[in-house]
Amino acid sequence: MGSLEDGFGKHEEVEETNDQIPPQRTFSFMNDYKIPQRKSSALTVWQTLMLGYQSLGIVYGDIGTSPLYVFSSIRLSEPGENDILGILSLIFWTLTMMGLIKYVFIVLQADDHGEGGTFALYSLLRQHVNFKGKMIIPSTRLGSDFNLKYHSKGSKLQSKAKRFLEENSKVQAVITFIVLLGTCMVIGDGALTPAISEHVVYLSVAILVVLFLFQRFGTNKVSFSFSPIMVLWFSFTATIGLYNIIKFYPSILKALSPHYIFYFFQRNHRKGWELLGAIALCITVAKHYSLFLQLSYSLVVYPALILAYSGEAAFLIKNPDRISTAFYSSVPEPIFWPMFIISTLAAVVASQALISASFSIIRQSITLGCFPRVTMIHTSSKHEGQVYSPEVNYFLMFVCILITVGFDGGAEIGNAFGRLFFALLHHIKDVSQEQYDNFDDVGVAVIWVMLITTVLMSVVMLVIWDTNIILVVTFLAVYLSIEGVYMSSLLNKLAHGGWVPFAISAFFLVITLSWTYGRSKKSQYEDANKMSKQELNQLVETSTRVPGVCFFCTDLMNGIPPIIRHYVQHVGTLRQVTVFVTVRTLPIRTVLPEERFIVAKLGPEGFYRCLVQYGYMDQHRMDGEEYVSSIVGVIKEIAENAEEVEMMDCVSCKDVIFVHGRIILNASNKNGGFRKWVINNLYRFLQKNFRSNVATLRIPPSKSLLVGMLYEI
Repeated sequence: MGSLEDGFGKHEEVEETNDQIPPQRTFSFMNDYKIPQRKSSALTVWQTLMLGYQSLGIVYGDIGTSPLYVFSSIRLSEPGENDILGILSLIFWTLTMMGLIKYVFIVLQADDHGEGGTFALYSLLRQHVNFKGKMIIPSTRLGSDFNLKYHSKGSKLQSKAKRFLEENSKVQAVITFIVLLGTCMVIGDGALTPAISEHVVYLSVAILVVLFLFQRFGTNKVSFSFSPIMVLWFSFTATIGLYNIIKFYPSILKALSPHYIFYFFQRNHRKGWELLGAIALCITVAKHYSLFLQLSYSLVVYPALILAYSGEAAFLIKNPDRISTAFYSSVPEPIFWPMFIISTLAAVVASQALISASFSIIRQSITLGCFPRVTMIHTSSKHEGQVYSPEVNYFLMFVCILITVGFDGGAEIGNAFGRLFFALLHHIKDVSQEQYDNFDDVGVAVIWVMLITTVLMSVVMLVIWDTNIILVVTFLAVYLSIEGVYMSSLLNKLAHGGWVPFAISAFFLVITLSWTYGRSKKSQYEDANKMSKQELNQLVETSTRVPGVCFFCTDLMNGIPPIIRHYVQHVGTLRQVTVFVTVRTLPIRTVLPEERFIVAKLGPEGFYRCLVQYGYMDQHRMDGEEYVSSIVGVIKEIAENAEEVEMMDCVSCKDVIFVHGRIILNASNKNGGFRKWVINNLYRFLQKNFRSNVATLRIPPSKSLLVGMLYEI
């Protein structure tokens, strides 16, 4: 049974079926919102190929440049042939099990309108499960959303799992927390990745500034600029790998047999377990994804990586003493400098993947009300997920420069740039292994994100996909075991720089948790104190009506917010026509003019609800006479009598006022000391210093009225 809420907070229970539309309710604005079923627009072959090509420069730079440093991060004295074969076998099966099978063949199927990552999985769950609780932002369920989402009774197990999630607020809170944690770790990793070597600090800062300034041109232009670099990189590394296989050890592919992994651990015992932290660097997979990424990973990235690692391993079997500079030492001398230039450019591209992911993830977080509003600029008119945020971009730039300078270029945390330049120094002059060992990338945050993705994916498989329970348990057990072993190895490196991504993640986690908690308390207050039909009628009867139109902007989709009561009590008058306006941004490029306004009549005469719909490329304009005339025209279409039409004809565009509220939360002592401090300090600070919900609306200042109200919670 599902619950539908009308405009005044009433509920009616309806059974969810595949083809049943919720019944109409009097005074229900939600049920007046009718749109046709959304159909996914299929990409042409050319579009798929082009998007796959772009993904090489915007998504796969991080994992693509991993051959630069994986072997060189392994601290193993006098490695033998079986050691090298065991390491290569570990790399192959890690890329295959976690990169190809888990992400490409399973996780990529759970995208949310082309978006991926932990928040996309969470968004899918929110679309199918009614999340409630103290730390949850209530979802808006419109009647027509039955056409947008997959509603089915499914199997008994699926129904029980869904019912368990909907009835257990603690489980929902845990899921929300781990999603926010995973999101913050990806952002933290995005700030950490571009940090560079201590020997080139000034060059590093210059590169960082150029890289972040380049973001404003948009994902599309950035990807087209970077993709040729990655095409060259994958072509060169695959060709060099094949050359080294043929020259040094043609039978190297026998390492694909997993029994070499057993020999590796049998020989190295605890040391082999500690080295898993370095091997885990080969699987810094993309944190955002879509269907076309299957093509680029399966046909380009995966084969090129296997050839590159196999070539390095073949070279090291004959030259085990060169493991500290495995990549550059394995490059044939005639093409060393061209390869170094390509490697330098590829290392810059590697930083781009996580920067773009940060933009995408924060946008998803804002959509679900889990992050304060920042400026989001859509840089593509064709693809909704390509966004740029100036505030996020410059914050990441500041943090990256701070880490680069503060850590003397990252000597304690390690990264692609550091290894690249240090490998060059080691290649052309005598630099000690101890100095090179400082560049030991920890990768702890990446593995944490993988663990969280595994858990969320298991829930999606059970609740949404209705997958057989045996397959779900197998998936969960296999990947929790693999990733858990890697995590146990990486935890040893927290004291050697591993704490840095956790510190950055903690900073963002404080923001997201504070904002999510504050928003949930605000929603709970409004739900408990919104006006009833009888109260609204009484308020209208006791108020003086004056000519003109009042557009009252509110983000409350259902019901009349309590600030209306506050406004009328202090002003004492109401306009002849009062329209409660809620803005909704849809995941489409633009909304047609005839579909822009969805209007419903409320109880009292002259009172209406209006849902204003925009696409991601539309300007949110409310200025000008055209806006007022458009809404008045739509209202006249639903007019019930001639008197109502005449009233709308008498409306003048000059007598218009836009009212929007400024809500301040004040936590009382009953909330406890810590919760009170979070609301009255952290949340209030975020609310004051980030963009408001009407900041994107172009409202004429001369006709705007800001009404403040204190919510005592």
